[in-house]
Amino acid sequence: MQPNDRIERYHTCPEPRRERLPGPGCEAWRRFHLHRGLTIVELVLIVAIVGVLASLAITTYQGYRDRLKIDQAVSDIAVISASITEFNADFMRLPNDLAEVGLNTMLDPWGHPYQYVNHATASKGEFRKDKNIVPINSDFDLYSSGKDGASVAPLTAKASRDDIIRANDGTFIGLASVYDP
Repeated sequence: MQPNDRIERYHTCPEPRRERLPGPGCEAWRRFHLHRGLTIVELVLIVAIVGVLASLAITTYQGYRDRLKIDQAVSDIAVISASITEFNADFMRLPNDLAEVGLNTMLDPWGHPYQYVNHATASKGEFRKDKNIVPINSDFDLYSSGKDGASVAPLTAKASRDDIIRANDGTFIGLASVYDP
């Protein structure tokens, strides 16, 4: 057997085995195996499956990106809180604003400035409050306005549910919707 014989044998139709395969000849075999395509129903089914998988992937990826932004905001608030606590230890008072600790230009992952409320200088109406309308901190409030960029003092308000907050004097940093005193 020569190398060319092997290629030629591959491209020719098989010899029919009369004892096992009675039926169509070489032309029918070629038509079925060499020129078979996809029907419109099969194409529509493939496109539908790819569409469903793509939508699931996009939704999952968006949720992953949102969690990353929340984690970044939590980390930033922890760093800012530590800076404010260090300022308090050095000067025996809380800063009036974030500019005194050099962090007034810091933006949250959604592009909004972090919010700071010194309880010693602000009115009680500005304090962040839990579901019982009790302030969530005794020293200062520090938070991000979250994805929507809107926020109000009570954490139960719709505009505040996506805020990233510092609560219980720094023992809790996370989503306002998760916080439960």
